[in-house]
Order: sequence, then C-alpha cells, then structure tokens
Amino acid sequence: MNYYEFVFKIEQGEEVYRDLLIHSLGEAGFDTFEETESGFNAYLSENLAEGLELEELLSSFRDMITFSYEKNFVPQKNWNEVWESNFEPLTIGNQCYVRATFHEPRPEFPVEIVIDPKMSFGTGHHQTTSMVMEFILTMDFIGKSVLDMGCGTAILAILAGKRGARDITAIDYDPVCFESTLENIALNDVSYIKALCGSKEVIPDATYDVIFANINRNILLDQIESYAEVLNTGGILILSGFYDEDCEVLLQKAREFSIQFSEKHLSDNWASLKLVKA
Repeated sequence: MNYYEFVFKIEQGEEVYRDLLIHSLGEAGFDTFEETESGFNAYLSENLAEGLELEELLSSFRDMITFSYEKNFVPQKNWNEVWESNFEPLTIGNQCYVRATFHEPRPEFPVEIVIDPKMSFGTGHHQTTSMVMEFILTMDFIGKSVLDMGCGTAILAILAGKRGARDITAIDYDPVCFESTLENIALNDVSYIKALCGSKEVIPDATYDVIFANINRNILLDQIESYAEVLNTGGILILSGFYDEDCEVLLQKAREFSIQFSEKHLSDNWASLKLVKA
C-alpha cells in the first residue's frame, strides 16, 4: 500500500496545540505520527487520501495555531526502507525484548520477539502498543483463547502465544499487515496463530477469553459490539489507540454490552483500557 507523508511545521511556542491537531487527524484516518523538532509527520494511506478534504479539516485550527505542511508521496518500497532504518530494539520492563532480524539476540530476557519491520503499524515502539504489551506481561495466558484485532505485525498475538496462549486469531484489514503477520508468525515459531485478512466481518464463529484491539477510537466504537458477542463472560478486553479524553465515550459504549472498567494505562496522553465482561 502506498502512503502520503504530511510534514507539519508548527510555530515555536504553539506546540501545546500539537496533540489537538494530531487527534483530529487521527479521527480522519491518519494512522501513524512521528514527532519532529519543528512539528510532526503524519501518514495517510493513498486510498483514504483520495477522498479527504484536508483544508476543511484544518480550517478550525487556523485561528489557534500557526502551522504549515507539505505533502509527499511515499511508495511502499520506500516506506519499508524508512521503517527498517529507524527500527531500534525495544525492551518492555525486564521481561520482553523486541528486535528485528538484523539485531543480535538477548537471551537474558524471558521473552524475545522478532519483528521484521514493514510499513505495518505495531512494532511495539508506539505508546499504544507498548501499553498493551505491559498489560499482557501481567496476565496469565496459559490455556487462554485470544483474538487480536487490527493486529499490524501481530506483535500482541505473538506475545500472548509466548505467554502460554495457543488458540489465537490475528486479524488485520491491510494486506501488507496480513503478509507481515504471516512472516512474523514464522519468525517466532508460533504457527498455531491463525491469521485472517479483513475486519469485524471475518471474526470466526468462536469465543475468546481475551481480546486485544489497538486501533482508533472511531473503529473501536463501531466494533465493540462485535467484540462483546465473542468475548466469554469474565473475559478481558484490552483497548488502545486513542487519547485519554476518548476513554469515557469508549467506556460508555462498552457498558452497553456489560463490559466494565478494570484498569487504565496512560503514556503521553495516549491511553489503554483493560475491561472485563460481566
């Protein structure tokens, strides 16, 4: 999949509004953001960019913040090269080490995950992914069934497998993410993970003890009902991919399906929620 890179530059002293602008772009479909010294870079898939009225979206910010942007086309090949050049090993506490194939192993870590960097979201470096990983590392997965929605690289499904889960399904609508999932399943010797390409319509006719959904607020609001239908009573739903101010609307939606709040993690105003089905 091709992408567009939007390079935003913000007037010095007005950085306080950056998160508001990023939040609005995220709701419009931008799925990856990279902070820079002068502002941030935002990435939007080519198919979503075609119908986006960006100037209309940005007009409400013109009175509160001084900014400019330029738009660059990023072919898939170049995007993958960017990921690889920027991919650094990651540690989650002292329990999990995430590396690429071109990094040296670290056998002193109880869990090691190998991720080949592609354009697919979910290397663990973003706060939304690392917060879900922190939840996973505190939970018992022995004998648990797991559904990973919007799996990206399948890093969360792989971590659950390395923690003892065996009945695992990983789903992503993006064909590049689907191919990345298949590659990473092989790299990590977790062949029992079932990968599917699609969205909520491809969720199997099964039930799950744990569901991960690291996507964005609007998609989560649309899909929570689908998660509730396949989540076992007493099962855990972990949501991420949104800001702290989005938590209440997501919790309200979850309560409609008897899914209740358990715990929240925060990192730089990004939030992750652990919920339980009553």
